Amino acid sequence: MFFLFIILEVFSILFVVKYNGYQKSVAFGQFDELSGSFHRTYNNFWEYFSLRKINHDLAEENARYRKMLPSAFLITDSLVHYKNDTLYRQHYQYMSAQVISNSTNTAANYIQLDKGRLQGLNKDMAVISPKGIVGTVVNVSNNFAWVMSILNKESRISVRIKKNAQIGTLAWEGGSYLYASLKDIPTHVSVIKGDTVFTSGYSHVFPKGEMVGTISEVSIKPGEHFYTIQLRLAVDFNSLGHVYVVKNLLREEQMKLQESNKNE
Repeated sequence: MFFLFIILEVFSILFVVKYNGYQKSVAFGQFDELSGSFHRTYNNFWEYFSLRKINHDLAEENARYRKMLPSAFLITDSLVHYKNDTLYRQHYQYMSAQVISNSTNTAANYIQLDKGRLQGLNKDMAVISPKGIVGTVVNVSNNFAWVMSILNKESRISVRIKKNAQIGTLAWEGGSYLYASLKDIPTHVSVIKGDTVFTSGYSHVFPKGEMVGTISEVSIKPGEHFYTIQLRLAVDFNSLGHVYVVKNLLREEQMKLQESNKNE
């Protein structure tokens, strides 16, 4: 009986709407509201799930833009390269990648990327994010790569204080993923809280001028000739997503020259 009642009610409403203009307009107005609400919800749903592809596309586009930055090129002698009609030779190549695993709470933290040898990645490539440096590729398979995070006690990176060009070493000694240590800065140099630190460009891995962090604490231990400096890292390693893998196109040449100099 209940279902029969519902069926009769539906037919009654349809009959009223069909033969009454006012009720028809109200009914269609309500239908449009429901339909519009449904389509808006549907579109929002799919827009949310398409964000991953959008982010991926943006990362690829940013990698292409980074390849065109002046910092990605090495200025050369125009007389030597005049026939090529260029003053620049590309020094670094940038490739986007996605972080698929990451640790921040051990003494030796590593990051896994979703690209590997088949996508052009190799050992000893730098990994950076839009905010700053991340680590160095230490192992690759065909489609994946392992990165030694700068949050690793084995990591040592040459860095420079921006305001006075002083060279130091970035090291992580455990504890918070937000902070690291800046070592080898002599006490006769002026260093204050808030000074910014960038990569020095002295290694064959990281390009010069990549953001590292900001000095948050400075102290001198009795009898020491070097500061004890704490650095607030630019990158939040607990929320890493897209990164860029940086290939030094001149690394092999630099390494051969270095080895040749050692053997002489």
